[in-house]
Amino acid sequence: MTRMNGTRKTESGPITRDTPLTALKGVGEKTAALFSKRGLVTVGDLLEYYPRSYDTFTAPITVDQLKEGETASCTLTIVGKGSVVHAGRYRITTFHAADVTGQIRLTWFNMPYLVKTILPGSVHVFRGRIRRYRNGSLCIEQPSIYTPAEYEKLGSTLQPRYPLTEGQRNSQLIRMMHRVLEDDTLSGDADSSLIAEYLTEQDRRELDLMSESEATCRIHFPRSEQELVRARNRKVFDEFVAFLMAVKRQKAFVKAVTNDRPMIPAAQTKRLIEALPYELTDSQRQAWSEIENDLTGPALMNRLLQGDVGSGKTILAFLALILCACNGRQGAMMAPTEVLASQHMENLVSLIRQYHLPVHPVLLTGSVKGAARRKAYEDIASGEADIILGTHALIQDRLQYHDLSLVITDEQHRFGVHQRESLAGKGAAVPVLVMSATPIPRTLSIILYGDLQVSRLTQKPKNRLPIRNLAMSMHEEGKALRFLLNETKKGRQAYIICPAIERGEDDASDLSVCGAGILPDAGEPENVTDFADKLRASIPESVSIGVLHGRMKPAQKEKVMNAFAAHELDILVSTTVIEVGIDVPNATVILILNAERFGLSQLHQLRGRVGRGAEQSYCMFLYSEQLKEKPKRLEILEHSNDGFDIAEQDLKLRGPGDLFGVRQSGEMGFRLADLCGDADILTMASDYVDRLLKEHPDAVLPMMHDLDLRSI
Repeated sequence: MTRMNGTRKTESGPITRDTPLTALKGVGEKTAALFSKRGLVTVGDLLEYYPRSYDTFTAPITVDQLKEGETASCTLTIVGKGSVVHAGRYRITTFHAADVTGQIRLTWFNMPYLVKTILPGSVHVFRGRIRRYRNGSLCIEQPSIYTPAEYEKLGSTLQPRYPLTEGQRNSQLIRMMHRVLEDDTLSGDADSSLIAEYLTEQDRRELDLMSESEATCRIHFPRSEQELVRARNRKVFDEFVAFLMAVKRQKAFVKAVTNDRPMIPAAQTKRLIEALPYELTDSQRQAWSEIENDLTGPALMNRLLQGDVGSGKTILAFLALILCACNGRQGAMMAPTEVLASQHMENLVSLIRQYHLPVHPVLLTGSVKGAARRKAYEDIASGEADIILGTHALIQDRLQYHDLSLVITDEQHRFGVHQRESLAGKGAAVPVLVMSATPIPRTLSIILYGDLQVSRLTQKPKNRLPIRNLAMSMHEEGKALRFLLNETKKGRQAYIICPAIERGEDDASDLSVCGAGILPDAGEPENVTDFADKLRASIPESVSIGVLHGRMKPAQKEKVMNAFAAHELDILVSTTVIEVGIDVPNATVILILNAERFGLSQLHQLRGRVGRGAEQSYCMFLYSEQLKEKPKRLEILEHSNDGFDIAEQDLKLRGPGDLFGVRQSGEMGFRLADLCGDADILTMASDYVDRLLKEHPDAVLPMMHDLDLRSI
């Protein structure tokens, strides 16, 4: 890479956000393949790949001062040659090193080349986590290696630590980031093709925000914690602005549309409510009254149905679809996964048969192929099918609706504004109902849903037993697993959640890049791959185990989830991909490992996978044994099952702008922003967007192309 006239260039031309990483020096096919596993294909992707935490480099200590469980640095002399041994799919490289106070072992996984690069008698600073073997000897596992001079330079800095894929090294990512963000970029505005600024200088002063250029550099390479906070604040502001511009424009459009074809109340919905084997809660009755009034009234419905996990949103969606069908029109409901869409279809068909409802539903998902798909298309186009359930297949260009008059999306933050518009666009002025189990404090929902009609389900069905919760240290893992296995002996099923997919990663969620935040230094987290292998080796073969994570192909994920839903699997070891999209009433236990690495809201969503049937359910939060006391947020979850109460406590616990609290990973598509912890920035962004849209209604900002609006 060269520099000409102040513009960074590759051999093929200047660097832009769309420049492929393969155009950068040092990125070959193998390296590019590792990056692509994390969704990193272009320079723009790399710039938005934010650190998950930051290292502070304290002065090296001696071997006799090392303590198990801590991360420390030692200046050591290599004693003898290194060795490499094979252990399953791992190659473990080992060295012995010493200082004047003692000797210690150094180990690395899958880095055999070190035996040629670390020479006997050489002196290095090694920094890593201290582990103790059964014989009492200490080891530094997977340490970083520095010359004494290099380490001294790092003494006053914060160094980024990125989520890694097996085979990647953090130092490799740091070098790549430095190549893109060259030193002179740090002090001034970057090329407009790489980092675009939309705020004026006056805006930045009034809002007390960094420039876009400086924030991009300092989010990766901060010189102090204060500078990191300011860089993150700017990036969070950008995410909220892009989000709010899309949402407010959608609200303004819908608000101006009248309901030209109001429906007529249907006797079938009233009879169904009376005939159900359970009584609707007061909040369900209120929400249904609001939905029915929308559909039969003069204003076009654009309503959010917000209810905690297991609060009974689905039956209200079914009632709305039945009302639509009984008016001779079509209603469509889009679910985030094929498994959930199929479960909705099964439950709706059961209602139709039991109560002789005059409606004709059809299921349309990616796995509906051939003649069945053609028949579904024909029935939808002719109007024979009046209720259509499915996934993204419902918005395919080829699909033509006869008279689409209602659109419902389940788990609204899994579908973007554009996807909902695509579905609603298949009919003329279509009423929209979006459903979400994401608990959002009232103070924030005023901003997010200020002009949107909101119905809240605040009660649980009377036949649901409250989930029993327990937070415990990871050293009690055996006790928790014995309880879990005892439940499977009773014919129940269980989830085990790990924060990483494989060894070497340290990522609180594989749904999105973890945001910048200094996580508790609690060691390497449990990963799905190794934990599933360990579990299989220690439990009876009669107990069937499945594995699920976000890097599996969609068809593989659907197959595993279907198998679990059909009770072909007893235990599902998974990352947070099961947060939504699967409803298994027979699952009564969820065990969340390294629970300290997740935020309150996400832990509550995960807990919602159980407690969906009549049997007593249990949730166990296991936190790292390196933590000296139980995290406060786990105490909150132990004592409350109320998502809205938890959301309010989350806001109070962390406070606005708390950089170092564990964020709600992936919430509504944000990379860094946290609706609770960043409430003050959300308010500031909302005021800015209101002013901007008033002055420039058609404004389009650079980062609106970068934010994943599909998740809004």
